[in-house]
Order: sequence, then structure tokens, then C-alpha cells
Amino acid sequence: MSYEYYQEVVDDFEKLLTTEIGYDVIIYAGENESMKELYAHSNILCTRSQYFRTAFSNKWAEKNDGKFIFKKPNVSPEFFKVILRFIYCGKIDLTRLQGPEVLKLLIVVDELNIQSLISCIQNHLIKHQDEFLQRNPIEILETVYQHESFTDLWNYYLEKICEEPKILFESDKFTSLNAPLLKLLLERDDLGLDEILIWDSLLKWGLAHNPSISQDITKWSKEDIKIMERALHGFIPLIRFYHISSDDFIEKVYPIKKLLPKDLVDDLIKYHVSSNKKLKNDIQPPRKSNFIYDSTLIERQHFAIFASWIDKKENSHYGVRNIPYKFNLLYRASKDGDTPVMFHNKCDNKGATIVVAKIANSESIVGGYNPLQWDASDQDKSTFDSFIYLITDEKNIETAKIGYSNGNKYSIRNFSNRGPGFGGGPNLYRDRKGPWHSSFDNYYSSYPEIDDIPARFEVDDYEVFQVIKR
Repeated sequence: MSYEYYQEVVDDFEKLLTTEIGYDVIIYAGENESMKELYAHSNILCTRSQYFRTAFSNKWAEKNDGKFIFKKPNVSPEFFKVILRFIYCGKIDLTRLQGPEVLKLLIVVDELNIQSLISCIQNHLIKHQDEFLQRNPIEILETVYQHESFTDLWNYYLEKICEEPKILFESDKFTSLNAPLLKLLLERDDLGLDEILIWDSLLKWGLAHNPSISQDITKWSKEDIKIMERALHGFIPLIRFYHISSDDFIEKVYPIKKLLPKDLVDDLIKYHVSSNKKLKNDIQPPRKSNFIYDSTLIERQHFAIFASWIDKKENSHYGVRNIPYKFNLLYRASKDGDTPVMFHNKCDNKGATIVVAKIANSESIVGGYNPLQWDASDQDKSTFDSFIYLITDEKNIETAKIGYSNGNKYSIRNFSNRGPGFGGGPNLYRDRKGPWHSSFDNYYSSYPEIDDIPARFEVDDYEVFQVIKR
């Protein structure tokens, strides 16, 4: 019979670090007033870190009175304490660090070549610091690009930008992006941005790097054209001009055709004026995002929010990469016919669904989630899991409001001669034709009142998606 007491060993090593008994290494972390002395044991550092093992074997470290001296002015004492604790007892707590601090710690850990901690911190950033990663796209992308060991973070961030390119391409700092990074992004087949927007962004980037050239292309001189041609030369082959509409080509590409090779321009003109548009075999296919949701009203991040609401995640939201549901388009009013009959033909007996409607003459999205199913039985159903919602500004998730059902028998209204209905009142429903209605001034209300949902409103369009657990 053998017994193992790992935790006792871990606890003893942590005590050794804090009591500083028998130390033979002095680390000067930080600089000036913030500098502090930290104490450690060379045999433990050598065993746990290749960096220290190399340092001691090659006598990099200064020695004074029998003790090794390490000076790390670029590393704060707080960061070094975190690293030493991990080296001694394999423990690390990143919850008290903000996103920028975690990234700085990762850079330090990379310098010290602690591989397991590099992987740990990358995973923490990916899982728990998504908001920070979106808020600082340029700085983070360039930082990660400079460190070969940040493979997980690099792959995640590239995929993130390809999924949600607006976080980078609409950033105020987009034009400061380094050329090699921009080229890497434009080479991606899964960059989820219309080709004409990619072309517009490239011109914006080129002009920012050549501020002497006018933003008005009609004022470009021959010298200006030559400068821009040189600036964009390596990027032109990456633009998929054949997948730009004819109208956009005529308006936005043809006027500056001299930036493109002449044979390409000739081929593009033939293609766009031809009534039988056939692509050559060697033409790159259109870009296709790996994360496509078939909606004309909302973006991928909205589906991530819906999934979070469905699972009643109060303090955090899913990212677009880890949505645990598939959202299959069942019905679009403008395409399938805006009638109760077509709604029921497309949506009845399909299980859980979510309704998405765009309020006319606004930026607002309104709708509701039915965890049961639609049918034309004229029978109401009870559930605590349904909800209605309003996103006042579709571009700002912070403007979202949601109300879950109180579980009364009117939670889901299966009207045979109307569209989708939610709550007693009803709290939200599509009438036979014409406007939508919302009423909360009723004893039978199933949902808490959501301010700013109009009592009567028209919609530009509405969609219904089947919700399927992955």
C-alpha cells in the first residue's frame, strides 16, 4: 500500500517561499521607489525554470556574499511574487488582475520561459478577458504577433477578428496597424467583411500612411497615384475584386484603376459588363466566415447574447466562438410572406425559437424567446423560461433589456390567426396584418414591463430562428 500527500508538499514549499529560510538568491524587482528585494532558492528555480537553469549554469547572475543577484527592473515586484508562487507551489490567482495586467504578466512569463504558465495565462485571457481583447485590438494583435510562444492567443485573436472584423476595421487606430499584420488579415479566406469594405479600408490605411495625398481621389496628381501604387502594391493581389458588385466597382474601384495592374483592370471590365458573369478557374473564391448566421437584421454577437439569456447567464455572456446553440432561420417575413398563415407554415412544431424584429425608423430590435413550440391551436402555454427583450440600439448591447416570464398560463400565445404572441395583454404580439402591439397594463401580464417598447409599431422586417442545442 502506497500513500501520497501532494498537498502537504505544496503547502511546505509555499511556507518556504514566505519564510525565506535558507535562500541563496536575491531578486531586485522593479525600479526606483517601487523596487523590492525578493528571496528565493536557486535549486528550486533551476528545477522549475529553464531560464534560471540556464542563468545559473552560465553564470549570468552576479554573485555577492555567496548569494546570486538578479536585477529585473522591467518586472514589477507584484508580478514576480505571482511567478515565484507558481514556481514554488504551482498556484496562481489571476482573478484580481485586470486585462492589461494579465497581458503584461504573460510577456514577463514568456521572457522567463515558463511554458506551462504561458499556456495557463493565454487560456485565462481567452476565457475571462474577452471584453479587454475586443477593446484594444491593435495593441494586442501587435503584442501577440511579436511573441512566437503565444500561439493559442494568436489563433484565437485572428479568428476573433475574422468573426467580428468591425472591432478592428472600425477602430480609431486601424490605420496604425503594421503592414505585415494587415497583409496576414487580408490573406484570410474567413475574414467576415464585404470585399468592398475591405477595399475601402485598405485605401483609408494607405492614405493615412501618406498624409500629403488628398482624401479626394479626383484631386490626385500623377505623383500621388504613383505613391499610392507603391504603398498598396503588395496588397492589391489580396483584394478579391471579382466579388465586388458592379455598382461598387464602377463607383469605387474604376476611378482609381491605375492602382491595379492593367490586365486585371481589363479582365474586371469585361467581367462586369458581361451579361453572363463567369469566373475564371484561377480566381479566388469569395471570403466566407466560419461563423455565419443567416440574418439581415442582427449580427453574430446578438446570437451570443440570446444564447446567454436562454441559459440565464447573469454575470457573463458567451462569446461568438462558444455559442452552445445553433440558430437556424425558419422564417423571414419579407421573403416568405408577412402573413399568419406563412408564419405558422414555417414555424409550427419546430421546437424552441427566437423572434427578431426591427422596429421601423429606428435602430431598435425587439422580440421574444419561446422555449416550447409554436402551433395554431389557440391554446396558451405556461413556462418560466420564455422571455421578451428590447435592444434600443442594435449596435450597443449595453442598451439591451430583457424580461423573463412569471410562469403564468399566458406565457406563450398560440394564436391561429396571428403571428407570434407573448404574454397576457398580450405583452408582445404580431397582429393579423399591419402593426405589432405591446401592452403591460393588464392583470394577466406574463412579463415585466420593458420601457421604450412602443404600444403600437411597424417593423421593417422580422425573422424567426429555430434554437437547437449543439
